[in-house]
Amino acid sequence: MPGVRIVTDSACDLTDDLVKQHDVIVVPLTIRFGVEEFEDRRELTPEEFWRRCQGKGALPETAAPSPGAFIAAYQQAADEGADAVLCLTMSSKLSATYASAVTAADTFTSIPVQVFDTRSVTMGQGLTVIAAAEEAAAGAGLETLVAAAEDRTSRIRVYGVLGGLEFLQRGGRIGGAQALLGSLLSIKPVIVVKDGEVAEESKQRTRSRAVSYLVAKVAADAPLERLAIADGACDDVDDVVKVLSALAGQHPLVSVQLGPVVGTHTGPNTLGVCYIVPAPVSASGD
Repeated sequence: MPGVRIVTDSACDLTDDLVKQHDVIVVPLTIRFGVEEFEDRRELTPEEFWRRCQGKGALPETAAPSPGAFIAAYQQAADEGADAVLCLTMSSKLSATYASAVTAADTFTSIPVQVFDTRSVTMGQGLTVIAAAEEAAAGAGLETLVAAAEDRTSRIRVYGVLGGLEFLQRGGRIGGAQALLGSLLSIKPVIVVKDGEVAEESKQRTRSRAVSYLVAKVAADAPLERLAIADGACDDVDDVVKVLSALAGQHPLVSVQLGPVVGTHTGPNTLGVCYIVPAPVSASGD
């Protein structure tokens, strides 16, 4: 049945199974290791990415997709029968990806295209994509989907525990977390995506304390609308999944590997927790 097709970029960290299940079109960013270039997930899996990060070679870099890559995605949606496209991108403050998607939409005339900045990344973006895809499959129109995405964006929470700060610092994405640098070799920072940027959330003395702090943050916001964990080559992720599974609300916990786009800037041993808090219940008038 024709309807709105959801397009996104590979920073969303959706697995191939989730992409197929929700009929989403994913535009890949480019990952560079020195002179080698790979299309995220098409030519470089998260597993291979993390293997490369453990080596002594060049640190990875990312590049946004070209407008042409988005035009191809919009055209694919049109060719496959869509009446319109909603393109949900990673935060415009973290990448030029949103700008490329908008440039493409401005020149695309086959079907209407609306580009929306999720102001998030990894599974904060991914959960938004899943929710929009489910609503589109149920017959929601483009305006309804955009309004729902806007409402949901204010309720997304993205937290992370990093293994270290080298990748974030060298990648230039440290933003409001700049104050973490300096004498913090023994500190395990907790970061947050706030207003579309990476900022410091907390300083913890040990990894276990940082993870416990993260779990407590999630528990304090429960019950949750949606919940996901992104595993960036962590050895403690199973324990966290076990604890947080009990906090999943109307939808089961989604566990994915943290992909190359975010992993390039956070480095190995990053644990991401992403969730959507329920919309506040409005008081009904008598």
